[in-house]
Amino acid sequence: MTATPAAPPTLLVLDADPLPRLGKLTGRVRVKHADASTLAEQLPSADVLLVWDFTSHAVRSAWPGGGPRPRWVHTASAGVDHLMCPELADSDTVVTNARGVFDDPIAEYVAALVLAMAKDLPRTLDLQRERTWRHREAQRVAGTRACVVGSGPIGRAIVRVLKALGVTTALVGRTPRAGIHGPGELDRLMARADWVISAAPLTDDTRGMFDARRFGCMQPSARFINVGRGQLVVEDALAEALTKHWIAGAALDVFETEPLTPDSPLWQVPGLIVSPHMSGDTVGWRDELGSQFVELYERWAAGKPLRNVVDKKRGYVPGH
Repeated sequence: MTATPAAPPTLLVLDADPLPRLGKLTGRVRVKHADASTLAEQLPSADVLLVWDFTSHAVRSAWPGGGPRPRWVHTASAGVDHLMCPELADSDTVVTNARGVFDDPIAEYVAALVLAMAKDLPRTLDLQRERTWRHREAQRVAGTRACVVGSGPIGRAIVRVLKALGVTTALVGRTPRAGIHGPGELDRLMARADWVISAAPLTDDTRGMFDARRFGCMQPSARFINVGRGQLVVEDALAEALTKHWIAGAALDVFETEPLTPDSPLWQVPGLIVSPHMSGDTVGWRDELGSQFVELYERWAAGKPLRNVVDKKRGYVPGH
């Protein structure tokens, strides 16, 4: 008798527009699609879950419950806080992220913000719209100091780019080691920095870490940039620090609630640059995310160890 071919694995995609390009996986996997309303009922039939809609919190609410769960979950994002729940953290399911795709683009974006604020480009554009000729003196970037918080690939890429601009950098991570300062040194380093850059993952230890006390540690001439997670910053405290001129300026690319509503007071905070969570998104980024998932799937299907495996208790990929 001829053996019945084994059914192909089922890949469940938490959809976002546009859908991922799966390339050579086409025809080799059975692809199903879900949104927030259908995810819970489809999870038991999936071998792999691809969280393509990395802005959704649907996994957190859908994961608890009866029945089997996917053996592997991949999120097309660097952060995993949007999908992690106690049931997933305690399970045998492997979680991977998109580490490596966003490092250089985010570092370039941070450098652009540093240069824009140092050279007063936002004010230049405002004056141009007003047809006003007003000469000013700009700040030199070379020779300034930066404190980069978050020692993962994104934080390290930011350090590389800033060093190329002549900025003296200090990198702060969860655990002190060669070239990386520990959390206990953060206040001291922030007090000396011209630029404080947040690129940390969101964990119980980092939530709300940039509060009124921390902004009070900074120099009046210093600027703050957040490209990590919105919940790292107490937004009201940052708004107060800018309004009262405790610090000279700030830029936020991530927010506690996204998208930022039109009536949010953050739009009007003096000295604050607001961007819509775009620091890592360059032309072709979705294709890179799709290609990365296909490469990881090939390893999974071949029984090889997966890369970018997240420590589900810590909330990030360890080893950096």
